[in-house]
Amino acid sequence: MSRKWMVLATVAVVVLAFAAGVVVFTGRTNQEVTAAAQTHSDALVRPHSPIYGNPAAKVTIVEFFDPSCEACRAFYPIVKRIVNASFGQVRLVVRYAPLHHGSDTAVRIIEAARLQDKYWEALERALAAQPQWAAHDRPQPLLIWDVIGDIGLDMAKARADADGPAVDQVLRQDIADMRALRVNRTPGFFVNGTPLRDFGEAPLKALVEQELKKGSSQKTENKAR
Repeated sequence: MSRKWMVLATVAVVVLAFAAGVVVFTGRTNQEVTAAAQTHSDALVRPHSPIYGNPAAKVTIVEFFDPSCEACRAFYPIVKRIVNASFGQVRLVVRYAPLHHGSDTAVRIIEAARLQDKYWEALERALAAQPQWAAHDRPQPLLIWDVIGDIGLDMAKARADADGPAVDQVLRQDIADMRALRVNRTPGFFVNGTPLRDFGEAPLKALVEQELKKGSSQKTENKAR
């Protein structure tokens, strides 16, 4: 075999080995996340977790969310549409995964607004202005205060609450749960406890539909008994 063909064959083997390794790694990661969700099911939803939609909905989307994450910003309206189109059958539970530098400060500000019942207004303002304050090379999360300054907050109280024990506890608990559930990227989705294996809008909708159908099938079975 000529030297040229030997080099090409070697490159091909390396590429195939790498691809196989990626598949194995991804499969192993999915298995680990699934096992963690089963073992630590209590870590998915906490009493303090913000809920969008019907609190008694049959299907729960848990999203581990980073305010600095561009993908989280892009998915926010998508998840809202899924909930809004479900006629009360789907709810969103927000958990925090502050993986970017400065995200913990952003979480503190948004949570301080929640203590004054201004959570969703503050969150949406922060996401809309994300390109201005969340540059990963030089984040400036304190700019969020300016962004939410006109939503009706007692700003002195909010600034104090952002560094207070209640917000501290939320942040600590969510980070602990994020680690227990092996969430290492955002957004991280679980639907009725099942982790989203393939990231994307279509896979998320498909998993939600699967859980909705499962709930309908159980209702039909119960009526038949």
